[in-house]
Amino acid sequence: MGPRPSGGHIGVFRFAGWVAARGGLATVDPMSTAPTPPPIDDKDWTWVLERPCPECGFEAGTVDASDVASMLRANAAEWQDLLRRPDTDRLRARPDAEHWSALEYACHVRDVFEIYDQRLALMLAEDGPHYPNWDQDASAVEGRYDQADPGEVAAQLMAAGLRLAARFDTVGSYQWARTGFRGDGARFTVETFARYFIHDPVHHLDDVAKGFVALGDAS
Repeated sequence: MGPRPSGGHIGVFRFAGWVAARGGLATVDPMSTAPTPPPIDDKDWTWVLERPCPECGFEAGTVDASDVASMLRANAAEWQDLLRRPDTDRLRARPDAEHWSALEYACHVRDVFEIYDQRLALMLAEDGPHYPNWDQDASAVEGRYDQADPGEVAAQLMAAGLRLAARFDTVGSYQWARTGFRGDGARFTVETFARYFIHDPVHHLDDVAKGFVALGDAS
């Protein structure tokens, strides 16, 4: 499934109100039935800092943290191409019961960019901050990722990605060793935080590509 769910990856913080306040998602119908979420993957994904990901092949531990900003901009651009496909039914289709649709993954990545921007700002401004937790699966259901407008999500994802990339650009050589703590106590430096972060959007592009193949579309 990849580094989507809450327990090991980012935490447990319901932010549906924050999403609504920033106009993050397209208007949703509260009376419609939300789709059944895929099974929760509660693995601790911090191991990706130590060895290649067997699912997507990405080697986060070999990434130069100073390259993450440019990698992030390139990744955000790839999501633009994906979300502007004319066959929106394909974007909304789940390949199986274990995986999100391409659109749902894009909404997740957009919100990961937002959350990591907040966390990086905390790490640069405070000594050893503890991040507010975030329940990614609850956010997907409450925010109705399945009903989002692909064009709006594309614009939001790009804007959030560029903001986070710009913040990574501000990190000075003396700041990569600054620390922060996840809700489960996992400790990150800005350097390991950057490496850990960039695996997520890369991994989910791989999820989407494999999903399209499973749906009978190799494009």
